[in-house]
Amino acid sequence: MIVDCYTHTWDSIEQLGRCVPPEGLDVAQARVTADPQAAGPTRHWSAAAPVQTTCVLGFTSQYLDAEIPNDRIAAYVSQHPDRLVGFASIDPSDPKAASAELARARDELGMRGVVVSPAAQGFHPSNSQAMLVFAEVAQRSMPIVFTSGVHIAPASKLEYAQPVLLDEIARELPGLRIVIAHMGYPWTHETIVLLGKHPNVYAEISWLLQQPWQAYQALHHAHQYGVMDKLLFGSGFPFAAASQCIESLYSINHLVHGTSLPTIPREQLRGIVERDALGLLGIAEPRPGRRTPQPVPVGAEEDGEES
Repeated sequence: MIVDCYTHTWDSIEQLGRCVPPEGLDVAQARVTADPQAAGPTRHWSAAAPVQTTCVLGFTSQYLDAEIPNDRIAAYVSQHPDRLVGFASIDPSDPKAASAELARARDELGMRGVVVSPAAQGFHPSNSQAMLVFAEVAQRSMPIVFTSGVHIAPASKLEYAQPVLLDEIARELPGLRIVIAHMGYPWTHETIVLLGKHPNVYAEISWLLQQPWQAYQALHHAHQYGVMDKLLFGSGFPFAAASQCIESLYSINHLVHGTSLPTIPREQLRGIVERDALGLLGIAEPRPGRRTPQPVPVGAEEDGEES
């Protein structure tokens, strides 16, 4: 079974607040910025066709005035409960509100995981208030995705994005299942060390595959370090589609064809694509939320190619 552990969808570019990608980024990012429908649910569902289960992440940041509402994600997920899993965005910069939203997202919306972005939300990942929120996440047996946010806004705080800052969280909350998004790029070596150190720390590989040479180096380092079994597949939709990323992953050794550089065993690359991510993260099976789903206005979207 193929699980895509990292995707987003939104209705309007205004939902991203000050997270709109700056000028000068690649064509895929520019297209999503210019055409909000490229990130809409119709294209999201189309791009999810090659995989059996897709995780859909919300996003909220008081610091950057951004909100892709958890209600909106839950409503979309509830339309395809056998194929989609919702991850609620929680902003620990306001711990009281974060605690209330965590309870609502799990108990009312039926969301299965949590996503935070210390760099984009403006908080140190192991500050005392955030740690209280993470302890609640652990008590609810929900996995948590830490996304770096380094690609999305000039105002994001890089000093809070470094994977090594998650070491204290993993030490203090060893039962918390942590996923480091984008393999912690650009700090992939830090991520690899954390994967080897902590049993419940994993990493997904979205965004990295759009930079093949960096991806090859990171994956080869993970192979040498013996942590390839801790890597999960992620496409990073809407900036890439699952089919595109799977093809890029299987083609990674083409970069070193005809050279003396070592290749990465194909079986280990296949392991990333086919890994039982739901089992590793304690999400047995997708299920719908408990609330009545709200209508998702997908009919008004124009047909088009996948991102």
